Amino acid sequence: QVQLVESGGGLVQPGGSLRLSCAASGIIFSEYAVGWYRQAPGKQRELVAAMTSGGNTNYADSVKGRFTISRDNIKKTLHLQMNSLSPEDTAVYYCNVALLSRNYWGQGTQVTISS
Repeated sequence: QVQLVESGGGLVQPGGSLRLSCAASGIIFSEYAVGWYRQAPGKQRELVAAMTSGGNTNYADSVKGRFTISRDNIKKTLHLQMNSLSPEDTAVYYCNVALLSRNYWGQGTQVTISS
């Protein structure tokens, strides 16, 4: 059974930082592309950052230079370091792993940026 368990969300002031984590089980993690998505109220889910199994990364323009995706294939974990956060980053953040037709999602973690 595949499980993705996210942690690290919360409330932070503008300009602050958060680090999201996603622990995977039930898959050969190193074979999968991984990513972080977010969904704000009333908006569609959007890609924030992604990393291929080979380590190539891709970021949404809105987070380039502020967010960093990383993975630890030994620990089967995925991280998203988020710096210089703004209220526009407020959303539920989801981790995702994908390989061919297999596509799995975490349960989501709320990130709220507010003073």
